[in-house]
Amino acid sequence: MKLALVSPYDFAHPGGVPEHIAHLRAEFQGLGHEVTVMAPRARRGGLAVGDGFYGIGRTMTIPANGSMLRLTFDVTLYAAVKDLMRRERFDVVHLHEPLIPVLPYMVLLNSQAVNVATFHAFRASNPWYTAFKPYMTFVLSRLDGRIAVSEPAREFVSQYFEGPYEIIPNGIDVERYGADVEPFPWAADGAPRILFVGRFEEARKGFKYLLRAMPLVHQQFPDARMVVVGTGRPERFAGMMERHGVRNVDFVGFVPDAEKPRYDASCDVFCAPSVRGESLGVVLLEGMASGKPIVATDIAGYASVVTPEREGLLVPPKDHQALALALVRVLADRALRARLGAGGRQTADRYAWPRIAGRVLEVYERAARAAAAAPWRRGFA
Repeated sequence: MKLALVSPYDFAHPGGVPEHIAHLRAEFQGLGHEVTVMAPRARRGGLAVGDGFYGIGRTMTIPANGSMLRLTFDVTLYAAVKDLMRRERFDVVHLHEPLIPVLPYMVLLNSQAVNVATFHAFRASNPWYTAFKPYMTFVLSRLDGRIAVSEPAREFVSQYFEGPYEIIPNGIDVERYGADVEPFPWAADGAPRILFVGRFEEARKGFKYLLRAMPLVHQQFPDARMVVVGTGRPERFAGMMERHGVRNVDFVGFVPDAEKPRYDASCDVFCAPSVRGESLGVVLLEGMASGKPIVATDIAGYASVVTPEREGLLVPPKDHQALALALVRVLADRALRARLGAGGRQTADRYAWPRIAGRVLEVYERAARAAAAAPWRRGFA
């Protein structure tokens, strides 16, 4: 098949949706499909054609859901998008976050292909969806298949736009993780280590609560260290760390994907203290694939992948004392760590990318049958 994978976000910037698309592309290409990615063009405007990639429109950075989104709003490229859609004649167009402006709109309104969308986001509400529901409903009427990455993501979008959504989660590269990954030399010093992965400056990640938990952890494990992998400015937390006596925190910074498994292998427990806005929790799955016990907050996205006492422990969000108690319990009990780690590996196997890609292809097949039964959807493109 000739497939188009459409991202509303700058594909060159690290993020969950671009990474999801990149893995799907690799799996589909490995199965012999022709795949083109369409995404905003970073700082350059206009339209650029590369090897299997269309860069469309200059990006702008806007705040949303506790994060920063890099989108294009260049509607002047509508005619160019219309021309390329007619020229390419894709068999399937798969849009990720189809309601994020404006590239998915331009593609979907001009698509004569089988149209499938994946909804990734989760939050309590979205005023944007409420304000523009009539127009968005019209746009979504051109879809032949709908996917949500988790039950919380499905519940969120279906509040505004009813319809059948198949739940197909994000995947992970299971083979990159596991017992064969070599830890870093510094992991041999015997100090217990807690791993945090993410953009720690974002309030929704709950990083400050993990910092507040560390002095309590040190009461039982004075040598314990926290390893922080991800982008952000550590100096923003210097005052807080000094006030609360937080120590033994190693800020690593940005880490290439190829090195992430070594950090999982070098630590004893993976901790995710997010307070909201997580639709699934891929970093938790990566920790599970590494055989590491999970300590995370009991929010909808994390609870959809972590069963308490099977892969990890869940604690109330914004509760640094509960976080510390859970971390101490895991660090103090070797048998518990082994049991949770083994359970995590079993769970992670269900999220391997080949399995996820196969399920997405099944949705394409069902969507093609739906499209054949409703040709009127393409009558106004």
